[in-house]
Order: sequence, then structure tokens, then C-alpha cells
Amino acid sequence: MNEQFNPHQGPPAPAGLKLTPFRSIVMIIIVLAVAVAIILSDDETQFDPDTFDQMPQVDPKLVIYNEVEWVDTGLRKARGIAVGPNDSLYVAGDRSIGIFDAHGIRKSDIQLGGEPRCVAVADDGTIYVGMLDHVAVYEPGGVQKATWEKLGERALLTSIAVAGDDIVVADAGNRVVLCYDRAGTLVTRIGKSDPERNIPGVICPSPHLDVAIAADGLLRVSNPGRHKVEAYTVNGDLEFSWGKRGADIEAFIGCCGPTDLTILSDGKIVTSEKGVPRVKVYEDISGDFAGVVAAPRAFAASAGPGFGEGFAGFDLAVDSKDRVFVLDPAARAVRIFVLKSRVSDE
Repeated sequence: MNEQFNPHQGPPAPAGLKLTPFRSIVMIIIVLAVAVAIILSDDETQFDPDTFDQMPQVDPKLVIYNEVEWVDTGLRKARGIAVGPNDSLYVAGDRSIGIFDAHGIRKSDIQLGGEPRCVAVADDGTIYVGMLDHVAVYEPGGVQKATWEKLGERALLTSIAVAGDDIVVADAGNRVVLCYDRAGTLVTRIGKSDPERNIPGVICPSPHLDVAIAADGLLRVSNPGRHKVEAYTVNGDLEFSWGKRGADIEAFIGCCGPTDLTILSDGKIVTSEKGVPRVKVYEDISGDFAGVVAAPRAFAASAGPGFGEGFAGFDLAVDSKDRVFVLDPAARAVRIFVLKSRVSDE
């Protein structure tokens, strides 16, 4: 009789090898050791977060932004940010959404039934919260109005973008971007490999996948495992992509990047990376490097005891003045950067 392979149990033991409890424990230890070795072999983990001199250095002349504000979120674990009407700031974390005005003053909180992963706000103030496996919708005043269908055991929502009647959700667990209408009806799945349409497919080695909607109507999707920013139609056609892997300032470092992105009013793309914390600006379409918002050294003050997740989770947003909002999970703060030529206007 042929033995059937159960993926949840692992392959059958080779003939003649009896897996005693002791041998099973030894095998588990070996597998875990190999897994740790693989993780540690990634180039982004070679840097000690407390030793910034080990990180790739950035020429100060390339830094074209200054930090102008620091908003304390008051959250133990801040996961996502969004800018809403009147440049209000929304921060998702713990089991709530914190709402701040344009000056960083806390105005209110929305209490949630679970831990949020990401947030987006429509022009009319409707709030879309990405939970682990579904989207919850709230009225501007904080009253929950809808809960959308759950997306399965593998789902891990990491980003939401809203424009008009389109709500776009990035699911890093299923490696797909989902397009919904305002009623929560799923319209399109984007990002799955499709050789006939010249779509290589989204790769997420870590739980990071971001999406934004540009003024041209195309989605900008981070494809971190391929070190690309990709542009899709809402029907799922890949129009163009750009980006490359490397330690140079123009490239994306580590196993997976960019992890997060947002779009300026002139169409430029702001990106962030994990492991080696860098926030940068690129020309869209061409992908030409335009400058640095924040170099690794800018995050030195927030590195230290209690920083358990490493340099990861730098969610991004921009407001009507093109101020760049960077979520610093170690500092539990949102840091605001302004183009140097505009600092005098702030």
C-alpha cells in the first residue's frame, strides 16, 4: 500500500528509521536551527540596530527632507497610519484607532474588538480598518457600520487605500491585492502570477505588502520579494514596474523591499525599507532616485531596549502639504518630514 503524504504531518520516515520521541525532538531542533541560520543569513540582519556605523552610510547631501514634528501615539504597538480630511492623522494600533488633528493633538479614539493592522480614510471621513483577516468599516464618528467577509486562515492585511468608489486591500498572507467597491463586494484580485499576462506575481518573504492609488488611476503596489514597485490597472493588468535589489542608496536592501510606499502630489513615490531603515523618494515610471527623506542615522534615537521587532513597519502617508508621515514603531511615534526648501513655510 502506498503511503500518502500529509503536508500537516510531514513526509513518512525512511524505511528502517524509527522516530522515537528523542529522535523526533532532535530533528525538530535541527530544523529550527537551520531555519534560524537561513533567517540570519539575510544581509539586512547583519547589522546591529544599536550600531548604526555598521549600516550603509548615506551622503548628507542626498537628504532633501528635514524632520519638523514628532507625534507621540501613546500606543504600545503602532501598526499603520493614514491621513484623512483636514489633514487629520489616524493611527492604528493596540485595539484602537487614535485620531489626531493636523498639529498632532489627539482628538479622539475609536475602540476596536481586535488588533488593527492598517487603516485608510475616505474623503467623506469613512474609516476602513484592516484587521488580521477582514475589513471593518466605521462612520466618521466612530460607529461601526459594516464588517466585510473574512479572507481565510492565511490572510494578513497590511495596507488599505481608498479613492472614490475603489477600496484596495493588500493581503500579505495570501500575496494578493484585492479591489472592492464601497459596499464591500470583491471586484478584482491582483498580483497572482500569470505568465500569459506577463505578470510575475507578488512575493512576500515577510509580512509586508503595500498599495496606494495614484492620480492616474493606477495602483502602485510594493512587490518586496522582487524589490519592485509595480503599477496595475484596477482590472489587474501590469502596466510597468521599477526597482532593484542592492545596498546602494538607489536600490532596496535586504530580503524584501520596499515594504511601504505612498505618493506625493507631483506623482513621486516615497518608499521605506526594513532592516536598514531608509525612507526615500523616487520619480515614478522611470524609478529614478530623487533623494532621501530619512537615513538610518535618523532612527538612532529610537533604537534601544524594548525594540523587539527590529527596523520594520515604517508605514507612510502624506498630507495636502506633501508632508511625509513616517510611523516609527520603536519610538511609538509618527515623525513628520518636510522638503528642505519648504521648511521655512511650516
